[in-house]
Amino acid sequence: MCTLTIAWQAFEKVPILVGANRDELYDRPAHPPRVIESERQILAPTDEEAGGTWIGYNEDRVVAAITNRWVDADLAGERSRGLLVRDALDRPNATDACRTVERALDAGEYDAFNLLVADENGAILIEYDGGPTIHTLSPGVHVVMNVGYDTHYTIPSVRPDASRRQAENGRRLYEHLQPRPGESAEEWHERDATALSDHEFGVCIHGDGFGTRSSSLIRIDREARSASSNRPQAGDSDGNGRYEFADGPPCRSDYERIDEHLV
Repeated sequence: MCTLTIAWQAFEKVPILVGANRDELYDRPAHPPRVIESERQILAPTDEEAGGTWIGYNEDRVVAAITNRWVDADLAGERSRGLLVRDALDRPNATDACRTVERALDAGEYDAFNLLVADENGAILIEYDGGPTIHTLSPGVHVVMNVGYDTHYTIPSVRPDASRRQAENGRRLYEHLQPRPGESAEEWHERDATALSDHEFGVCIHGDGFGTRSSSLIRIDREARSASSNRPQAGDSDGNGRYEFADGPPCRSDYERIDEHLV
């Protein structure tokens, strides 16, 4: 399982705040976030087994992230889903990213997933269970789980008990993360990070050979640079975004600022 949270256009000066836990086999190799030179510069971690990624943003301030999706369909998985995220991050905006993913789905079959693409002008969730369902997200906070998003969940017959538990976790997390009166973007993101590490929400997991491998916090500001300087200010984004990464389960691994910057 994986957990993905986004506050999209919920705060005036910070249109995108994302938090995500990645759950994976402990022995699957991965590299922490770094600048990737592609059609666009991308800041993202890398799955060293398949070459894709599960989350990141690009020089055009487009964010993309993916979770597994639990379904009953038996899908071929001809290409890694993480490569779809790389495809999306090579595009200049969320709309083009969505169309790129749709074309890839027309060309081949993938294991099921939920894929989020967002920029300042739009946030789109693509649910795939053998065919895509496209959701345009409204301004506010959204929580994506393996069984659906917000309060919209589907319980597959292959793992009904785990799916019901995850749906309940998702509902509680969705309710908990709704912005509070007077809450700032920074305060919300701190609360998001705390929830992602809190075992009471059931989204930081520790299993036998499988569990929460890392956690990501991404922030995209509306005005990324100081009005008086062309250089990022202390605590600000790098001009495109800000990435904080916990290289391990967030319940016992600190988030650290990624110092590499996009041009």
